[in-house]
Amino acid sequence: MPFGVYVHIPFCAARCDYCDFATWTDRGHLVDSYVDACVADLATRRADGSPAATSVFFGGGTPSLLPADQLVRILDAVVRADDAEVTVECNPDSVDLAKLAAYRRAGVNRVSFGVQSMSPHVLVALGRTHDPANVARAIALAREAGFERVNVDLIYGTPGETASDWRATLAGAIALDVQHVSAYALTIEPATPLGRRVAAGATAPDDDVQADAYLAADEMLVAAGFEWYEVSNWALPGEECRHNLLYWGDGDYVGIGCAAHGYTDGRRWWNVRTPERYIAAVESGVTAEAGSERLERLPKAEEACALALRTRNGSPVTDEAAGVVDELAAAGFVRRVADRVVLTTQGRLLASDVTARLLLAGAVGTQ
Repeated sequence: MPFGVYVHIPFCAARCDYCDFATWTDRGHLVDSYVDACVADLATRRADGSPAATSVFFGGGTPSLLPADQLVRILDAVVRADDAEVTVECNPDSVDLAKLAAYRRAGVNRVSFGVQSMSPHVLVALGRTHDPANVARAIALAREAGFERVNVDLIYGTPGETASDWRATLAGAIALDVQHVSAYALTIEPATPLGRRVAAGATAPDDDVQADAYLAADEMLVAAGFEWYEVSNWALPGEECRHNLLYWGDGDYVGIGCAAHGYTDGRRWWNVRTPERYIAAVESGVTAEAGSERLERLPKAEEACALALRTRNGSPVTDEAAGVVDELAAAGFVRRVADRVVLTTQGRLLASDVTARLLLAGAVGTQ
């Protein structure tokens, strides 16, 4: 059965203006202790009979900020299936050939670069530190190190980004000959520098502009041979991210590190938020969990339906929801594929609203 391991690396060299993740720029002195804690946490789970991972994902934060040998120490502590997918998120500014080659030798077979934009003024607006030239350099180094699977993350809808800027970013990403593109609409989080600027009167992202940007992304990526397989993700055939498919398929995974989430045996749980508390918990031999919940049958089924609807395979729905399905299909938001309902391109723009309508109509039943 698919089983995932997510490892959260909470360290960053600089914090992006839009980011509200559990990351810190002043905790470098904790790196060694944090890595030790992650390795010890994994050893405990291995002793408890945790299954072999079919996918491992290092996220953050900036995993590539760790010295290569430290990241490899954590990876070596993960029991993995022979063909496991292992992904590391990277900042183009924090990789070199030696580091990428060390990843590859250790079994990392997929790297994901946080690119966000190819327009310098948009990168400045987002508080990013890299420039477009560094992206091409980093991907060239990844190829030289032996990586055949490279992903880029993009963000659209930044105030000040024009339609031409966004199309140039998409064209630039396609020209890099990557296998996978993730594109996300910029969201404003209140506690971030960007959120505070918007609260003080700065321009906020425009929903209509973001919708047009999404349609442009789908058009250009599909024309370049990519296929959408989840609302925000496109891949060349056979190059989908296995770890993300596990999430959307309601699969089991464990979270390692501070603020990491896990979902095992029908129970969702999450770790303490700060690296200090995570290290202290592991060193003391007590659980690092901050909380957990176990979903009842109906909420769990509804969540599984909502996740599946984000994917190109869609979700089966009950006959009870047939009337609403017909209405949504007539409006151009969904289509029927055998016994499943799949979002159209227009439906993806309103995925949350469409899903809510289906669930209110009893799409997953009540028995």
